[in-house]
Amino acid sequence: MPKIPAMQAVVEVLKSEGVDTVFGCPGAAILPLYKAMEQDRGIEHLVVRHEEGATHMADGWARTTGNVGVAIGTSGPAGTNMITGLYTAIADSIPIVCITGQAVSSKLHQEAFQAVDIVEIARPVTKWAVQLKEAAQAPWIFREAFRIARSGRPGPVLVDIPLDVAKQEIEWDAGLDAPLPVAAVEPHLPRVERALDMLLAAERPLLLAGGGVILAGGTDELVELAEYLDVPVQVTLMGKGAIPEDHRLFAGMTGIQTHQRYGNASFLESDLVLAVGARFGDRHTGELDVYRGDRRFIHVDVEPTQLGRVFGPDLGIVSDARLFLRELLAAARRRTTARTAGSWVERVNELKRTLTRPMDSGDVPIKPNRVFNEINQTFGPDTYFVTAIGLYQIWSGQFQQTFQPRHYQVCGQAGPLGWEIPAAIGVKKAKPQAEVVGVVGDYSFQFLVEELAVAAQYDVPFVLVMLNNEYLGLIRFAEKGYDMNYEVDIHYDEFGSDNVKIMEAYGCSGRRVRDPEEIRGALEWARKEAERTSRPVLVEVMIEREADIAAGTRIDRIIEPEPVPNP
Repeated sequence: MPKIPAMQAVVEVLKSEGVDTVFGCPGAAILPLYKAMEQDRGIEHLVVRHEEGATHMADGWARTTGNVGVAIGTSGPAGTNMITGLYTAIADSIPIVCITGQAVSSKLHQEAFQAVDIVEIARPVTKWAVQLKEAAQAPWIFREAFRIARSGRPGPVLVDIPLDVAKQEIEWDAGLDAPLPVAAVEPHLPRVERALDMLLAAERPLLLAGGGVILAGGTDELVELAEYLDVPVQVTLMGKGAIPEDHRLFAGMTGIQTHQRYGNASFLESDLVLAVGARFGDRHTGELDVYRGDRRFIHVDVEPTQLGRVFGPDLGIVSDARLFLRELLAAARRRTTARTAGSWVERVNELKRTLTRPMDSGDVPIKPNRVFNEINQTFGPDTYFVTAIGLYQIWSGQFQQTFQPRHYQVCGQAGPLGWEIPAAIGVKKAKPQAEVVGVVGDYSFQFLVEELAVAAQYDVPFVLVMLNNEYLGLIRFAEKGYDMNYEVDIHYDEFGSDNVKIMEAYGCSGRRVRDPEEIRGALEWARKEAERTSRPVLVEVMIEREADIAAGTRIDRIIEPEPVPNP
């Protein structure tokens, strides 16, 4: 068997695992891997401006492709800069592999320059963190890294490579190698039958699709099951896109922040909830005694320890979401004929018609609802959307329409500010022909704004829609509970930071909007400008400074910030 550089074997493994694009920042301790990539030329590499940005780009790429994203950094602070991205990925079950360089093995105990125990630092926020000890293990460590990242509940892995190990040669033949198999987590069939018993016995059942349905590729099975049994479907924030929002069985979202009025109302009237690939996050459930009520719950998740983590379900099933839905549909077809629309579906649709919120305000300053109405009217169902954390994310969850899986990318549990720009780069690199739109806040925009340089350098166009209230809006909202408004106002001069000029400093374009009648035209301009320049384009919408969200602590007591129509 021929001898080749160990890092050449790593590059061969990456390619065979389906990786065609990686995001990283070179440094002295990782140069052997970069030398192998330079010689191979089979993987595109984008030089990031911050290693956290690399992880979020890999994250966006992974969410869009369904494959494992890859981020690369050198030793020391490169790895510690990646921790937020690893946390985001493990929180949202996103498969990425982060590769870090390391000081030579003999110097690790001597406080060598940029030598830190990144494996121990990363362990709590990864499925596996490992340091390569022997060069001959390199291809096998990376095969296992990809297998673990994909298996069960997907998530991130970190591989740390000391410089002396990276420089060695090993015996390796890429032609005799292949990815390791990933075991399917199949449902226990008697539990599938019991779930069907409970579903058929319920008078007002709901299917609740979480992000696990999308990750498992089970959205077709979900819709087919819902249509066969005529059961309304709700989604969690991570599950947006699991069913088209214009489908007659779409029943909205339940939550104390991201929700619709009709979603909460439908949930409160239900008597059984079949939750698939959902983790019962606290922003979804609110106070558990209200959320649980007298209804029964079936919880399906690929990760056994998720069952009972928030509350004990009436029936728990460990399974891949797609395989469970497929088996449940097969069981339903054996035992019953397809159902026609009944009174429960009619009731849900009545709630959808009557429990709404206004979307077309002409007020100045601009109401946030109007911004999302214009987004919905301007961009088509094939558009990929990216959004992060803040009031704008909550408004997005409440008002923005989604029609396809993997087309609504949101950092759900970790909520890192700055996620949108690098994530949008990852999405666009995964789908170069698709239209990509990032919905951002004025504060989050500046956390990783330097990654605009990456998009400009590598011709990665997308549209950014900023809702600018010159506030830390979500924290201002939270401070109301403490009767305070302290250190959250970031306004200065005319409109604070000049975000249009910031765009221009990176060689990009931007436009500021103050009149709601100008939003549509600005969005259309941005689409054309992004295509013309092959770079990001910003539409900054100056919204009402102290606009609030509809929210509460329990799903039956949501406080509305604006008048709403009564049924």
